[in-house]
Amino acid sequence: MYDLFNPIPDKLDDMPSINEGVDLSEIKGLIYIPNIITVTEERSLINSINMESWLNDLKRRVQHYGYKYDYRTRALNYSMFLGTLPLWCQPFIQKIRSRSLISENPDQLIVNEYLSGQGIANHVDCQPCFGETIFSLSLGSTCLMDFINIETKEVKSVLLEPRSLLILSDKARYGWSHGIAARKSDQYKGQIFYRKTRISLTFRKVIFENNSLI
Repeated sequence: MYDLFNPIPDKLDDMPSINEGVDLSEIKGLIYIPNIITVTEERSLINSINMESWLNDLKRRVQHYGYKYDYRTRALNYSMFLGTLPLWCQPFIQKIRSRSLISENPDQLIVNEYLSGQGIANHVDCQPCFGETIFSLSLGSTCLMDFINIETKEVKSVLLEPRSLLILSDKARYGWSHGIAARKSDQYKGQIFYRKTRISLTFRKVIFENNSLI
């Protein structure tokens, strides 16, 4: 775990992206931006997150903000409202909003901690629960995310790097599932990347359909 006593090395700040030259245009609506924040900003976010309380609802530790998502029923309602998003994530939201990467501010955030060897099954984020754009910030470690076309079963993989931003909309949001295989290392573009502790911040806009707010 990265924290005040085990900081992220500053030398990572200027590393080029391993995804340079990778064509992601086949997945319409998928945007990948490396180094969206600095190492200093990354360290500050990790320290702020680790000062909050973690839940152990799943095999991995999680934090919920805005609305608590029910993994069992895959549903949301107003009774799950926890409050506004924390102050420590607001500068990041403002940064990507100022770059016109999103059109509205999110009101739901799930923070996931992935230890080496942990993953998440391929899935499409709840369609009745969340709006058309989802974006996620990766902190601390690399991991390979697999995208599977729901109709053709074609698989595309992208290495998510520390401090990178992933935006899903359009076909990337609804036509492809995404997931992370449970393993301790990834092979990508002829290289092996060993996983360490990774923290993801996934932001969404909540929607309520068919009177699901009751």
